[in-house]
Amino acid sequence: MADIVDVQTRSRMMAGIRARDTRPEMLLRKALHARGYRYRLCDKRLPGKPDMVFPRYKAVIFVHGCFWHGHEACHLFRLPKSNTVFWQAKIAANVARDRVVLESLATDGWRVMVVWECALKGRNLIPLEDLLVTISSWLDSKTKFHNIRGSYDER
Repeated sequence: MADIVDVQTRSRMMAGIRARDTRPEMLLRKALHARGYRYRLCDKRLPGKPDMVFPRYKAVIFVHGCFWHGHEACHLFRLPKSNTVFWQAKIAANVARDRVVLESLATDGWRVMVVWECALKGRNLIPLEDLLVTISSWLDSKTKFHNIRGSYDER
């Protein structure tokens, strides 16, 4: 199936997609900062440049977009109908890279949390206060890995 827009329009649309400072990420960052948590942003010294690094807790948080990181069984993830082979390969590569990054961080002694976009927006979002309680509890715990998905996700 051919793309529904021309090449220049698609290029302009794709260029507008942010890699950092996304709305879900900014919402979470502002709320955590207001609660007194201090963190570094996108530390290039760490694998995967985590969105938030909490050195005091030896913990990092990634805010993953459901589409870009292949969050299957999620209402925000749907494979495009055009150029499907390209998108399957791209998303599969992102998922594989995420796995390597998480393993590398764990090997280096970091605790990792992944907050999925569907937990912060859409029909399955988790109330922000509940999300902050979960994150606070996790930061104060010794749990190595935590994954937060939208409230009605099956997985």
